Amino acid sequence: MTAPTAPTVLLIGFDPHRLPIPDADALAASIRRGFDRFADLGMDAGQCLVGVDDRIEADIVAALGSRPWDCVVIGGGIRKPPEALELFEHVVNLVRRHAPQARIAFNTSGEDSADAAARQLAAA
Repeated sequence: MTAPTAPTVLLIGFDPHRLPIPDADALAASIRRGFDRFADLGMDAGQCLVGVDDRIEADIVAALGSRPWDCVVIGGGIRKPPEALELFEHVVNLVRRHAPQARIAFNTSGEDSADAAARQLAAA
């Protein structure tokens, strides 16, 4: 009998150190604390933190294709600002195309990404 495997979760968001923001270190620490919670909740997580550059799609597609994901969490930095609407739509469609089996979750902050994934994984 094989042991059950931990659910796999990919976090997609902006890398605070690749953005022109004054509080990058504080935001990065928040994301790190949130990322550490995945292990606390028994999830095997990866992350794809992107900058505002021409590599966004390639970076996300590579992360989505790196392994099968049970859930993909799209961060609020991509989802919330009105000026990021087209990027958000594009990211959702990349997930649908490259990880169609994955549930999609949305966090409210860098610290609740694992909780967002747990919500979707419980609903599966």
